[in-house]
Amino acid sequence: MAEAEGQETESLEESTDESEEEESEEEPKLKYERLSNGVTEILQKDAAGCMTVHDKFLALGTHYGKVYLLDVQGNITQKFDVSPVKINQISLDESGEHMGVCSEDGKVQVFGLYSGEEFHETFDCPIKIIAVNPHFVRTSCKQFVTGGKKLLLFERSWMSRWKSCVLHEGEGNIRSVKWRGHLIAWANNMICSVKERHASEMRDLPSRYVEIVSQFETEFYISGLAPLCDQLVVLSYVKEVSEKTEREYRARPRLDIIQPLPETCEEISSDALTVRGFQENECRDYHLEYSEGESLFYIVSPRDIVVAKERDQDDHIDWLLEKKKYEEALMAAEISQKNIKRHKILDIGLAYINHLVEKGEYDIAARKCQKILGKNAALWEYEVYKFKEIGQLKAISPYLPRGDPVLKPLIYEMILHEFLESDYEGFATLIREWPGDLYNNSVIVQAVRDHLKKDSQNRTLLKTLAELYTYDKNYGNALEIYLTLRHKDVFQLIHKHNLFSSIKDKIVLLMDFDSEKAVDMLLDNEDKISIKKVVEELEDRPELQHVYLHKLFKRDHHKGQRYHEKQISLYAEYDRPNLLPFLRDSTHCPLEKALEICQQRNFVEETIYLLSRMGNSRSALKMITEELHDVDKAIEFAKEQDDGELWEDLILYSIDKPPFITGLLNNIGTHVDPILLIHRIKEGMEIPNLRDSLVKILQDYNLQILLREGCKKILVADSLSLLKRMHRTQMKGVLVDEENICESCLSPILPSDAAKPFSVVAFHCRHMFHKECLPVPSMNSPAQFCNICSAKHRGPGSAILELKK
Repeated sequence: MAEAEGQETESLEESTDESEEEESEEEPKLKYERLSNGVTEILQKDAAGCMTVHDKFLALGTHYGKVYLLDVQGNITQKFDVSPVKINQISLDESGEHMGVCSEDGKVQVFGLYSGEEFHETFDCPIKIIAVNPHFVRTSCKQFVTGGKKLLLFERSWMSRWKSCVLHEGEGNIRSVKWRGHLIAWANNMICSVKERHASEMRDLPSRYVEIVSQFETEFYISGLAPLCDQLVVLSYVKEVSEKTEREYRARPRLDIIQPLPETCEEISSDALTVRGFQENECRDYHLEYSEGESLFYIVSPRDIVVAKERDQDDHIDWLLEKKKYEEALMAAEISQKNIKRHKILDIGLAYINHLVEKGEYDIAARKCQKILGKNAALWEYEVYKFKEIGQLKAISPYLPRGDPVLKPLIYEMILHEFLESDYEGFATLIREWPGDLYNNSVIVQAVRDHLKKDSQNRTLLKTLAELYTYDKNYGNALEIYLTLRHKDVFQLIHKHNLFSSIKDKIVLLMDFDSEKAVDMLLDNEDKISIKKVVEELEDRPELQHVYLHKLFKRDHHKGQRYHEKQISLYAEYDRPNLLPFLRDSTHCPLEKALEICQQRNFVEETIYLLSRMGNSRSALKMITEELHDVDKAIEFAKEQDDGELWEDLILYSIDKPPFITGLLNNIGTHVDPILLIHRIKEGMEIPNLRDSLVKILQDYNLQILLREGCKKILVADSLSLLKRMHRTQMKGVLVDEENICESCLSPILPSDAAKPFSVVAFHCRHMFHKECLPVPSMNSPAQFCNICSAKHRGPGSAILELKK
């Protein structure tokens, strides 16, 4: 909206209108500025009567009959004293070299601005309208029209005389005339559109016709119209009634943008203009001129000239910032950054951050810093200090840059100290997330130590201190803290930084924390920590020593052989279920020592195994029968040993024990003749399930007979089948040709001269000999065999074919 002159006192109604305009959330379509410089000087002494706009300059006519040529800033370039009375209208040709002027005294003048030619015509009434031919500069186009009750065309003929003719009359006063190219348009009471007729419609009609495309009524007087694309810019004169005094007063003029429709119109925007002296102006005192090329609109009033222009992206951003719509302003600037001239994205962003801080939305403001500040380290540091001043360092901490750029270490330390004072968990999170080279590690370590003096058992601080030690490569101290805390990351730390030399004296702590992981780690890295070292460190903790040696034995039965004797006692003490498997799998275990320990502890099963392994099977069997009283186990043991004496001992032991006899009868049949047992059973002894046992013995015997008969049948059948196959094979012919050689003399088996007699012997093994090359069979062994196969023990083949010729 055009700014009001500071010295003028505005009415109550005007202030009300301004407040309503300020409260509006709708963005204006146009922006306004007052035409100043020379115009201000002119209008202090005179009043504006009319103005016309050219691409090169402005032409202003005043009430005192002066015409001023102005540049677009309002500076005076030329002055003409045209008339002693008011100038009603000025018209310029397209070149801007000729000007037509009409005034209130009825005088019409057309003259060259840069040449001496001039034309005067005087009428008996005021002339309000004039339009010069756009091509007036040409000799053939020396024409202009005037308006009033008639539309008159003046044209210069030969001998430099001017003649006039009436173009239009009879429809009332002509209020406006425009001349474009070969067309002259005038307005009385209509708004019209000129169109070309189609050739088929011509007949005797003119080639052009006028059509009304839109017609509507307004609630106000219209002082001027101008096109804006397919819309209209309307300058309106408004009268309103005061609510307090109930009298009519002249309100500020309005500049509206209207979208014409066939029978009505739609208001796009409406702006009230504060022009000087608007309270004294009538409708006829306002004029609207425009520059087509630049979409500039000039609102001319007697004491003021206001320029309206379409708002650009900078103006749009201005309005958004004024309405505190910073997010939208920032987005608009980013989209149109190549077109904006007055605004910078960074300045808008900084204003947005300040606005959010003022509203108390600290987290959003901090998050926006990432996008707005980007890689500008100086701005980042400035914003951090601003957040510090308002006590909101925690809000900006998650968004600080950590790589590109990197801020001064003091910035990061300042935030870490802030968290350390009030939020240990938040402090620990930052230490985990921030790279250790962002700040001075020793300063933060000392700060954590100071806090641990007040709270020495705080696990969060201890863990964070361990992480700080890790960043500083002080792995020993870090490892000690992790072990104290029994933290899961201890093994990862050891592997990652190869801290095996640092844990040689901390093996017990590691085992106490997680024996399984510790043992796996120690065994995987025995080249760095030897088995001997681990066993020594665990000497005072035999239960842990057993866990380590047991895992070692499971991996490799031989690596820890020097400790197998020790392991007997460890298994016996801490893991008896695995003692017997160990004794079975170990080949380095001293059996006497193991037997002694097992007998001392009365480990029957282990003792039985050791006795058996040491060859004392009879003692082992005796323990099974006397200690375990387990006939099935005794029978199984006897089966494994497959020793007749053991079976005899077992029978002697079982002969007076009916349950044992039953077990033997059920299982002995396939290993010992059951008659030996049955003959020894005392007469009259009651044996449980004797009938079933005898039936089972008979069934087992029948089964064995059936198996033997079946095997015999299979054997005979296979032998016969193989014999038949051999016979068929030996009955087949043998191919003898020139490629075969004698296996003895290595010469071709067939003579080169087929007519000569020859004798060849071919064996079933496909070896061939000249008959004279074979040894003569002896009397003891008349059969003849292949010498090669006999020598290789491959089973000699007898001669199957003898060829003679």
